[in-house]
Order: sequence, then structure tokens, then C-alpha cells
Amino acid sequence: MNRKAWLACILVGMLGLACLSPVLVETTSGAPARTTPGDRITGRTFATRSEVIARHGMACTSQPLATQVAVEILKRGGTAVDAAIAANAVLGVVEPTGCGIGGDLFALVWDPKTKRLHGLNASGRSPKRLTLDEFRRRNLTRIPSYGPLPVTVPGCVDGWFELHGRFGRLPMKDLLAPAIGYARDGFPVSELIAYYWERNVAALAPFPNVRDVYAPNGRTPRKGDVFRNPQLAATLEKIAAGGREVFYRGEIARVIADFMARQGGLLDAEDLAAHRSDWVEPIATNYRGYDVWELPPNGQGLAALQMLNLLEGYDLAKFGFGSREHIHYFVEAKKLAYEDRARFYADPAFAQVPVAELLSKSYAAERRKLIHPVRAGARYEAGEPALKAGDTIYLTTADRDGMMVSLIQSNYRGMGSGMVPDGLGFMLHDRGEMFSLEAGHANVYAPGKRPFHTIIPAFVTKDGRPWMSFGVMGGGFQPLGHVQILINIIDFGMNLQEAGDAPRIDHQGSSEPTGERATGVGTVTLETGFPYEVVRELIRSGHRVGVSVGDYGGYQAIRWDAEQGVYYGASESRKDGQAAGY
Repeated sequence: MNRKAWLACILVGMLGLACLSPVLVETTSGAPARTTPGDRITGRTFATRSEVIARHGMACTSQPLATQVAVEILKRGGTAVDAAIAANAVLGVVEPTGCGIGGDLFALVWDPKTKRLHGLNASGRSPKRLTLDEFRRRNLTRIPSYGPLPVTVPGCVDGWFELHGRFGRLPMKDLLAPAIGYARDGFPVSELIAYYWERNVAALAPFPNVRDVYAPNGRTPRKGDVFRNPQLAATLEKIAAGGREVFYRGEIARVIADFMARQGGLLDAEDLAAHRSDWVEPIATNYRGYDVWELPPNGQGLAALQMLNLLEGYDLAKFGFGSREHIHYFVEAKKLAYEDRARFYADPAFAQVPVAELLSKSYAAERRKLIHPVRAGARYEAGEPALKAGDTIYLTTADRDGMMVSLIQSNYRGMGSGMVPDGLGFMLHDRGEMFSLEAGHANVYAPGKRPFHTIIPAFVTKDGRPWMSFGVMGGGFQPLGHVQILINIIDFGMNLQEAGDAPRIDHQGSSEPTGERATGVGTVTLETGFPYEVVRELIRSGHRVGVSVGDYGGYQAIRWDAEQGVYYGASESRKDGQAAGY
């Protein structure tokens, strides 16, 4: 150790801290191995904690109270679907900043009996009485973020009952009981949720009922405050007793319709009564021997698969995590995929979406030719495939029979639209903001149409067997998050926990499904943890680079180890979440 290092250690010692020089530890072979500051004793540089490992069941959610409810449901003999529904209901109570029964839901379910993956699209449609001409009459060039106009039918409750009808075992009243208890008796608000709660209510306070429900004592709850939502408890009790009909055709539907009419909205009782979820075939691509599954549009999961197809042409493992090549090729692949996302992704009932063509390896090979090995692309156009005649919560559960669930649910823009129907204790989402108002656009607004959706669950199989259920929250970032998790594990050899905790890459500036066009190279935003030498190299390559302290959504995952017969669970450090099993 040189003289400067000794002086640094003396200074650190005077402050009562450990010396930051490298240390030697013993490996399993008996040979010493050098570690560097920041490494955990197991040598996992980015992991904030160990993976959770259990034999009989696993639950990973963004809030510990929801995780514990899911594990209890599993212990009582419930299926992974039962556990997912119970956890989602609790999250709607304890994390209203990201989800609730006023939002939509998507799910992937691995059924061990049929050895098949099933997909559920439980997203709602736009009001039948609201037309494109009405937006033009109001001189709007885009749909507002808040208020009555962006509200579409909430699909969450119907999604629960669809999942339960096919894969549930315990009675629905038992699954909703924990959420009812927390809403009625109260729960302590966790740190990050308290932070977002305050920000959301500050933005939405002018709308009716927002403060009465979410800040009843004149302020939003702070960390550790016990919060109660008796209105939501009563609403969940009605759903537990009356099923999905009470929400879409009964008392709750009437309250929603009456409230929306008073606010100038056009969502009505007929829209709610007409709602249905759809079971859909998941779509997949193979990435280095792993089959990665997403749901088809109206969601954006296809973008993650397109990015993987593009990145498969590069030896990322050789370049290494955090290298200039890793970040450069990742960002350029994103730009290409997102131009297709902006042009083609929409409700397939209203637009031709060339899914098979966009997913083909030959299409990826042609698009890959546009990527320069060094220089950042200033502007890409969408491709020309042959045409044929998002804030959120994510959770995943697995049971002792081998069923695995990948479920994502959201109100969009945090708490949602600001529309809180009288006496119901929840907010309606604002997913309709994602429609385009541009005539001829695939995602242009139309009555009874599903908007482009950012929330996407993911699943991975290998050799026809389940391998991993995972998701990453964060609006339009989600395909980027999915791809980073996969390349962290498959290319860079990270474990399930480290893959989520590792610093992330974001890029803003691509064209959007709402009609906005890309201009220039956009901005690459790197979480702290990437070497500054790499940042300089990216800037020299023409990238605009910014730095973030880490706010790119949240991540949960479960991996099945068929050889050992155990589940691995992970929940990243950016949220208040927990992975737990038994």
C-alpha cells in the first residue's frame, strides 16, 4: 500500500470507518481471492441482498404486507393465481400510488397440468359515446393526462374473476379478506409509498373526493402512519359478496357512471356492462436458447422481443456489463424497436399489427444493418414489415404444484386520473391518455377501443419447461427493463437478485404511440454505477448522456430450478418490496 493509501486509511480510521483498501478472502478452493469495496462477501457486486430460496411456494411483490398475504394463501392450499389475486388486492390498499381496482391488469400463467402458458388481457376499452370528433371540438391535440377524458373501463376486477374461474381454488371472499382487513383496520404506510403518495395527491387535489379519501386528516400519510380506507373496505366487501357483476352491472357500476356524468365524462353504465377480458396466445422469441414470452399488442411486450432479436447479433458477454459496446448496442436496438412500437402497436381489433413479421429473425437482421458500431443514430424510421390481409405494480407467485403467475396491474400516472367516485374509496385510471389523436394512426382514438398499453408481464421457458417469471415497472421503460434483466442473467452471468439491482440504462427521445415524433439522438440516462470512462466514450460516439440516482420502476422475479426442485425469488432495492417463500 502506498503512502497516500496509508494516509487515507489513517483518516478513515480516525472517523471510525473501515479502511477501504482491497482485502483478501479465502475461496472455496482455499486460494485467496481479491475483493473490492462494494462487493458483497459472496462476490455479487450489485446485489443488495441474497436471493430467497424455497421449495413449496414463492411470492414477490412491491410491498411486504402483500407478499406475506400471498405466502399465507399458498400455505392454506391456494394456487399461485389465488395468491396473486390476494396480493394484488392488498397492493390496491397499501400501494394506491401504483395500482387498484380502478385500473387494468395483464397476466401470464404457467399451468403445470397442461404444461402451457396462458395469457390474459384484462384491459378496458374507451367509452362508446366519446368520439374523435369530440376531442377535435375541444381543440385538443392530445388527450389530457387527468380528469374524465382519459378514463377507460377499468379491467382489474374482471381480470381477477377470469383468473380465479380458470385457476383458482380458494373462495374469492377468502382472497379479498386480507385487503378488506387492511383497508378497514389500517396499515402502516411504507417509506417510498409515502413519498409518492404525497406527490400524487398534490397534483390531483383539485379533483373531487381526492383529499377526502387519500388525505383525510388534512395531509397525506407519512412513513409509519397508520392509514385506513373504510370506503374501499366496503367496496371490496361488495365485490367479495356480489362478484364481478356488482362492479360492472350493479351498485358500483351505477355510482361510477353517475359520478363520471357529473364530471363531464362519457364513460357510462353501458360501457361497464359490456366489458370483458380476453384470453390471448402469448408471443415469444428465442434468445440464446431461452424462449422469452410476452403478451401481444395492445401492450408493448413485443418491443422487448424485438430488442432481443437485434441484440442477439452481438457478443455482449465478450464486451462485458457496463462497457461502451453494451450500452451503445442496447440503446440503438431500443431506438429501432420503439419506432416500430410507435407506428404499429395498437388494439388488433382496430388495426393490422404485423406481429409475426416484426418478430422474425430475418426482419431483425435487416434492421440490425442500420446500427453503426460506434456512432449513435440520430433518427431511425419505423421498418416496413410485410403486412398481411404506463406507474405500476408487478408481482409474481408460484405454488407447490408448479403453477407460476406473472401479473402486472396499474392505474397509470401513479394514482390515476383524479376521478374518485363517491363513496367507493378508489381512483379510476387514465390509460386513455395513451391514444393518438392523429387520423390514420394505428393507435388513433376510437369508441370501444383498447388504448396502447405500457404494462407488460414476462415469462421465460427453457426446453419447454418454466424457467422464470418476472416483470419490471416503469411505464414506457418496461421493455428496456425486461431486456436488461435477461441480458444481465443470460449474457453477464448475474443471479436473480443482482440482475435487478444492477444499474440500469434508459433512453428518452423515441417516437411515441401517441403521435409524438423523435427528434435527434435523444438522451441516454444511466443510473449511478457505470464507469465515467464509459460515459466519455458514449459522448464521443454522439450520445447525449445524463445520470440518475435510480428511479426506473421496480422488479420482481421467480426462477424455477428444476434440477434442485426449488424456487428462487428476488425483489429489488428501488422499491419497498419483498420476496418470500416457504
